[in-house]
Amino acid sequence: MTALPEPPDLRAAFRERGYVAGDALATALRLVVALGKPLLLEGPAGVGKTEAAKTLAAALGTRLIRLQCYEGLDAQSALYEWNYARQLLHLRAAEAGGRAVTDAELYGPEFLMQRPLLEAIRQPTPPVLLIDEVDRADDAFEAFLLELLAEWQVTVPELGTLTATARPYVLLTSNRARELSDALRRRCLYLWVDYPSRAEELEIVRARLPGIDAELAGQVTRAVHALRELPLGKPPGVAETLDWAAALVALHRDHLDAAALELTLGAVLKLREDQLLARPVLEKLARP
Repeated sequence: MTALPEPPDLRAAFRERGYVAGDALATALRLVVALGKPLLLEGPAGVGKTEAAKTLAAALGTRLIRLQCYEGLDAQSALYEWNYARQLLHLRAAEAGGRAVTDAELYGPEFLMQRPLLEAIRQPTPPVLLIDEVDRADDAFEAFLLELLAEWQVTVPELGTLTATARPYVLLTSNRARELSDALRRRCLYLWVDYPSRAEELEIVRARLPGIDAELAGQVTRAVHALRELPLGKPPGVAETLDWAAALVALHRDHLDAAALELTLGAVLKLREDQLLARPVLEKLARP
């Protein structure tokens, strides 16, 4: 695994991988590695929180392990489960051979299916552990996370207590679907990731789509920022900006006109009501 450079060089390392990181994010990620503390990234959907974890893993030359949170997620689902189908086959084979099977044999490591949290704990070198959209999980799972982040060990009843040999670098993301507890916030470093400025977003588009026409890149970023001023149900994030720009490039467009807008509006606005509301604004921005 490679060492993480200082923030100015880290920004350059991220830029090489198509991610434009500001000073605040670069510094926060440097502290994750230096202090070993989790980082909570909050902000609107689609602003690059998940991508920051992926790029950090690439910059470190280590594994990215991702836990996608959802309503109803429990601790065991995030840690492990037993391969019951394989256990059953093992039992039948033993019975066919007239041999008894002990619990220790049946619940051995070869039948253990690691889920993201246990997989992260058992890595020989520190991975980047992304706990994505933690706000979708419930309070009980959040309480479990607090214990895990404090001790970095878990107990599997059949195998005993398993302790991390190399503590992961942890990033948690939240879109603020619900408020997280004060206890979890105290455990973490914190950074709010907002929509980028127009100049920053233009830089992002150019970094991710190096061959894009300069006029088209400017039109797309200008249009997206105009959209974010409207009372939309689902305002476009940076991900939608990139999707829209990529769609226009794929259609060999070098500028945004009414025809291109009609063909690609679904790449940036995903609700019919938003499209109807935004169409007059976008038509003014499109080149005749």
